[in-house]
Amino acid sequence: MKIAVIGQSLFGQEVYCHLKKEGYEVVGVFTVPDKDGKADPLGLEAEKDGVPVFKFSRWRVRGQVLPEVVAQYQALGAELNVLPFCSQFIPMEIISAPRHGSIIYHPSLLPRHRGASAINWTLIHGDKKGGYTIFWADDGLDTGDILLQKECEVLPDDTVSTLYNRFLFPEGIKGMVQAVRLIAEGRAPRLPQPEEGATYEGIQKKETAKINWDQPAEAIHNWIRGNDKVPGAWTEACGQKLTFFNSTLNNSGLVPEGEALPIPGAHRPGVVTKAGLILFGNDDRMVLVKNIQLEDGKMIPASHFFQGAAGDALELTEEELVTAEAMRGVWQRILPNVLKVEDSTDFFKSGAASVDVVRLVEEVKELCDGLELENEDVYMATTFGDFIQLLVRKLRGEDDNNEQVIDYVEKSVNKLNLQMPHQLFIGGKFVDAEDAKTYDTINPTDGSVICQVSLAQVADVDKAVAVAKDAFENGLWGKINARDRGRLLYRLADLMEQHQEELATIEALDAGAVYTLALKTHVGMSIQTFRYFAGWCDKIQGSTIPISQARPNRNLTFTKKEPIGVCGIIIPWNYPLMMLSWKTAACLAAGNTVVIKPAQVTPLTALKFAELTVKAGIPKGVINILPGSGSLVGQRLSDHPDVRKIGFTGSTEVGKHIMKSCALSNVKKVSLELGGKSPLIIFADCDLNKAVQMGMSSVFFNKGENCIAAGRLFVEDSIHDQFVQKVVEEVKKMKIGNPLDRDTNHGPQNHQAHLKKLLEYCQCGVKEGATLVCGGNQVPRPGFFFEPTVLTDVEDHMFVAKEESFGPIMIISRFADGDVDTVLSRANATEFGLASGVFTRDINKALYVSDKLQAGTVFINTYNKTDVAAPFGGFKQSGFGKDLGEAALNEYLRIKTVTFEY
Repeated sequence: MKIAVIGQSLFGQEVYCHLKKEGYEVVGVFTVPDKDGKADPLGLEAEKDGVPVFKFSRWRVRGQVLPEVVAQYQALGAELNVLPFCSQFIPMEIISAPRHGSIIYHPSLLPRHRGASAINWTLIHGDKKGGYTIFWADDGLDTGDILLQKECEVLPDDTVSTLYNRFLFPEGIKGMVQAVRLIAEGRAPRLPQPEEGATYEGIQKKETAKINWDQPAEAIHNWIRGNDKVPGAWTEACGQKLTFFNSTLNNSGLVPEGEALPIPGAHRPGVVTKAGLILFGNDDRMVLVKNIQLEDGKMIPASHFFQGAAGDALELTEEELVTAEAMRGVWQRILPNVLKVEDSTDFFKSGAASVDVVRLVEEVKELCDGLELENEDVYMATTFGDFIQLLVRKLRGEDDNNEQVIDYVEKSVNKLNLQMPHQLFIGGKFVDAEDAKTYDTINPTDGSVICQVSLAQVADVDKAVAVAKDAFENGLWGKINARDRGRLLYRLADLMEQHQEELATIEALDAGAVYTLALKTHVGMSIQTFRYFAGWCDKIQGSTIPISQARPNRNLTFTKKEPIGVCGIIIPWNYPLMMLSWKTAACLAAGNTVVIKPAQVTPLTALKFAELTVKAGIPKGVINILPGSGSLVGQRLSDHPDVRKIGFTGSTEVGKHIMKSCALSNVKKVSLELGGKSPLIIFADCDLNKAVQMGMSSVFFNKGENCIAAGRLFVEDSIHDQFVQKVVEEVKKMKIGNPLDRDTNHGPQNHQAHLKKLLEYCQCGVKEGATLVCGGNQVPRPGFFFEPTVLTDVEDHMFVAKEESFGPIMIISRFADGDVDTVLSRANATEFGLASGVFTRDINKALYVSDKLQAGTVFINTYNKTDVAAPFGGFKQSGFGKDLGEAALNEYLRIKTVTFEY
């Protein structure tokens, strides 16, 4: 079938390319004349292929079609006219000429919104459904019979651009090709348009786009977004015409505090805030506007309206000057009609169109190592000089989007000047909790108050989840490709490394972690975790599956791994940053957004981490952090209908409660890393010195506040006494003291309630008949220090043999020489199964025991050797699901199966 394509723009170009790919013969292309020396993309593409291209400035004179135009068209012998986004009025002599007639693409669900501004009016009217129509052209205005229609949901904050780019452009191209295929196969319908529900609205022009303030906020928002970019909704204020762009009704957490902007006719004055300009409808609801265009054409952030001119220009480094000159070359290529690009050259006044904005954004990505600019950025800095200033600020991480107003708590500690955020982190900003509620976070080294931290309430959880949901469904996070997502996580890991001394110091201050251990493990492994999962971002893949064929047809079945959505992560207090990283890195790598609840007693590294995520360029709303109580914040996350996954590390009792809440709320996915009572079996044929060294580490590492700590050591009779003697000697060498001292081995327990629990635990063991060999007491000094403790003669029925202490208490039991199966039975006689260990030189025995131990991790002749690439998680009542390794990604993904028949 011979086709004539009549249209323009990238849309027309894509339709043309797809038709050629399908094997149709395009005999001619009719497009608009060159503008400012630039050819339309459709014409350029056709010329490359040697297809005749016609650029008629007009098709008729005084209502009569030009004979030479008809002659040139008829010479092509087209059998079908395809009009993708044609802005010219084509004479009926052309429309009716082919034997198949003409089909036209229209960006609305006809008969609604006939006319040229259909997308605008879809938004202005607040339609919940939008879409496109492909119809048979007739002599009316968009009144022809319908061939094909496809609809989509219109999102609350959709603009002309987002609706077009998300659905109308990609799906419209497919629709045009499908329509041609139906015509070629003789299956194309002709469905008369009903007149019921038909609407026609004129082309939106600047003079008709003035805002009517006597209407609800939603109607004002719809008017602004419906006129976004062209022509722009405007009002008069401060003696000039102000045009508003980029509005939203999503104002959760928005506080209308700032400088008043009187607007004639408005229900209330607008308010210029740090977030933007707040406008009010006659229903007192708020609309937030992000950008304002002044009467002279300059676009500014709405938050800067009263700030006057921008600050002093940046002085560029030599490297930045090289980048600026390279970018000047980019502008020169995009604007060929400009003889020389000067700092004063205006991108749009020099002839650039919206397609050139897309090109410029892509050129920046190529030139500047993947730097992501928004189309908005180009509209905000239209002259070359302003654009370079904006670009350099972005490259330096100093742009307005990364600028934070943080009410730091500052302390001089460990030869550092610590700056610690202490508020909730929601939507990329640090904010007070509902009703400004706070609590004290305590330094376990001396019991003093470090600072007051915002205490999240249920309303704060709802705000954070709403922001995370919006970031997932509508934000940049879901739009960037996987490799760019990984690049952001690598950048975050680099920033964590740059701030590792600060993070480790905060961990020592807030959690009592020994500083040197915090550097290596608490912070060091956190950095490794983000780097590891950053590398996974572009390697999350599905598979193709051979299925039974339904002859004579054939099938293609494949799977896709997709992010789940908003995830809630609830972390414990023993490794505040590391536990956050283990779960959050996998969650983000999979493409989800997250609301994190750090332990109430250790919130400060999580909040410092939040600050670094903004510096790394993680989009707003992707990560939200809410210090608060488990009974309030954790419970609301578990119950919330918009949270699709909970990742929890903590006690078995709380884990069971969370699991129940997840089931009752919305059957949300859950992974649990719960309590442990990890057995460590030490055989007489072991390397005794290594067994003592590793046995000490298995219990006393991180003050015993370690989920995989060896909860019970089984020592073979023949070496029992020698083992205990050596352990006691080593315990006496341990230095208990300030965790910031470089020679400290053992710091304070995390908080006072936990210290009290450890004292009671030891007392219970002695009362039941265990022998207290050493320790068992609070250290007589300020803070929450507990002596490293050893209990022997522990029998299976005792409380200390069954329950986890989560502290520096070594529980030692004997077993008879050579009785492997009995000790295995005793080791497995617990409802916990997180980790385990065995020490022996006999490889056969080691493998036999590792096979029989019922635990998610088995250490042989070592202990605590976790790695970011090795899956970690428990059996039985120690929970299910994995952290770390490739397996962790599956906790934050869902698998979709797609089957084609062809």
